[in-house]
Amino acid sequence: MKNILILLAGLLSATALAGPRVELVTSLGILEVELNEQAAPKTVANFLSYVDDGSYAGSIFHRLIPGFVVQGGGFTADYERLPTRDPVQNESGNGLSNSTGTIAMARTQDPHSATRQFYINLADNTSLDGGRRAGYTVFGKVVKGEDVLQRMAAVPTGMNLQLRSREVPEEPIILEQVRRLPGE
Repeated sequence: MKNILILLAGLLSATALAGPRVELVTSLGILEVELNEQAAPKTVANFLSYVDDGSYAGSIFHRLIPGFVVQGGGFTADYERLPTRDPVQNESGNGLSNSTGTIAMARTQDPHSATRQFYINLADNTSLDGGRRAGYTVFGKVVKGEDVLQRMAAVPTGMNLQLRSREVPEEPIILEQVRRLPGE
């Protein structure tokens, strides 16, 4: 009986940890991410505000470093910066790590500067977790579409004068649609 109660408690807690799921329809395929509201409530609320207002649709993944990250959500296909809301408080000390397939918020040197840009880890990037300094807030993980991430990582990159970056996909990777999945 005791083992059954432990098993039931484990199943209930695993179910409780499942957060909202979001579908990212890209020009290279569909990604599905599960968000972790318990570990990063402010960050998830911030991300979902951009999902819900539809402003990620038509944006691009503007930065790609194979073996590191693919970053997007902040620019149009014409490399124009998209409007942002107030920055969100850094929640990097939440126990989640920048491991392969996790989604996290991009920011400047200011730990509390994340707005709409996010990145997906293409490798284990634990150096981004922080430690004695603030890291980069992980707020979910890819649960479907690992093959899409592999296709993204294979896109050639080059110099883009408008962004002043050498890490820009030569063929734009477009976020065609981003939406909450039903029941979330």
